[in-house]
Amino acid sequence: MRQESGFSPNERRLLSRLNTPHKIQRYLDSMDYNLEEEGETCYSPRRVIRYGTANCIEAAIFAAAALRFHGDPPLIVDLTSVRDEDHIVAVFRRFGHWGAIAKSKYVGLRYREPIHRSIRELALSYFEHYFNLMGEKTMRGYSRPINLSRFDDVNWMTTEEDLFCIGEYLEKVRHTRLLTPRMIVNLARVTPIMKEAGELEMRRSGLLRKAKRG
Repeated sequence: MRQESGFSPNERRLLSRLNTPHKIQRYLDSMDYNLEEEGETCYSPRRVIRYGTANCIEAAIFAAAALRFHGDPPLIVDLTSVRDEDHIVAVFRRFGHWGAIAKSKYVGLRYREPIHRSIRELALSYFEHYFNLMGEKTMRGYSRPINLSRFDDVNWMTTEEDLFCIGEYLEKVRHTRLLTPRMIVNLARVTPIMKEAGELEMRRSGLLRKAKRG
């Protein structure tokens, strides 16, 4: 059963078209990355649709709402890192296997097909693509899937307020560590060609120059 509560007719028409994970991902890929030039934001799905832009957590929340609209639970997972930003993805199951929808400034941190037998396996698929501007592999752990229905009391799908409460909650939940200290010491940096490929979107949009200046 579709979860349509609170959406306008135009919003429902858009969400009706996004009836597969692939279509949700393509919709997110079509919009600009939210650079938050006027200050930190955490848009609801309604505001993502209105402004046509999303950052990492906003995209994950939007994808979770779109999945819920078509009958899936609205689940997100937090991937943690060091010397880098955390990455948040919306997750879904098909045929007993996990996939993910995501938006990132790095090309390799986006969609995952539902072929992963566990959340750990899904999280590990991001590891080699998760690096910072120095080429360090920075991913360290992952959370359990968080069901955003726990935030229904703040109308997370349609509110005009920023959803900082979701980010704050993700900081408090237990995360599973992926690497031992010995593994971390022995990590190699990404190769130059992989680093260049991962930063392709940043180069195209000028984000890499802005990040280096920052």
